[in-house]
Amino acid sequence: MNDIIISIDLGGTRIRAARFNTHLHILERTETLTLAHEGQAAVLERIKGLVREVMPADGSKVLGIGISAPGPLNPQTGVIVAPPNLNGWHNVPLGGILREAFDLPVYVGNDANVAALAEYLRGAAKGNYRHIVYVTHSTGIGSGIITEGKLLLGRDGLAAEVGHIPLVFDQGRISTLENEAAGPDMAAQAVKRIQAGETSAIVDLVDGDLSRVTGSIVGHAAQQGDPLALEIVRRSGMLLGLGIVTLLHLFNPEIVIVGGGVSTLGDLIFTPMKEAIERYAHDPAYYQDLVITHPTLGEDVSLVGAAALVLTQGGGMDITAAAQKLAL
Repeated sequence: MNDIIISIDLGGTRIRAARFNTHLHILERTETLTLAHEGQAAVLERIKGLVREVMPADGSKVLGIGISAPGPLNPQTGVIVAPPNLNGWHNVPLGGILREAFDLPVYVGNDANVAALAEYLRGAAKGNYRHIVYVTHSTGIGSGIITEGKLLLGRDGLAAEVGHIPLVFDQGRISTLENEAAGPDMAAQAVKRIQAGETSAIVDLVDGDLSRVTGSIVGHAAQQGDPLALEIVRRSGMLLGLGIVTLLHLFNPEIVIVGGGVSTLGDLIFTPMKEAIERYAHDPAYYQDLVITHPTLGEDVSLVGAAALVLTQGGGMDITAAAQKLAL
């Protein structure tokens, strides 16, 4: 019998669970809808139910449970602080609840941090990198940072929230990277401009119902060549590039991995992003040898990363040691 890791991906739409071996290969998986509107207690019972489904039936030793969850959260205490897509969740001790239910070590990490771990151990950053930035560009904008081979967590595990970098605009308006460049803001910009009289293929894509406009719809219109959508997507990519410039100046990574739903627009996002990096970085030394790439693990990234939390004791140990074990 082999040692086993249980992995949970808690999202606003779905909860997924998987059983892994210690080489981070999925042995079994299952999922269900989150249905967060039914309340915290109902969601917690769904999580427990999925854990039971993927528990080994042959008596194999379970090393622990890893959980990917929306931040902000405290990985040291396992407390979910205030996830924007789980209404009614505030200071929920998810780690403690599962530890009590299953009498196992439990490690909780925010989704961007666990994605960074996963891409380091099994994805785009697999190799000899020790300075890694992972950025997710989707409904929100987040990041996971590995420096000197260790996950950057900060005092309370709240570090690396690149989406909340303040930005100052004309006439002193202050906003954040996430509020200006993430999917929902792309949709809001499109609706505002269409209502002001600009024409766009977006209107046809939603059959005239502007309440149906999403970041994905804007991206689809951009892929069709719609000028308004292209302008909005380009702005999003440029602002993302500015955020990455800040990360380059602070952490000087070897590789930047950009994932999330908006990033799937490819060059429509990556071209203005790279232009901003090259234009606004303090010196070419920050980007000349920098690898900028897409993630490779697809939707499994959160499950793999949550399992990696167990191997790395919540990301607190040097992950190079975990990578070496996986290579054996």
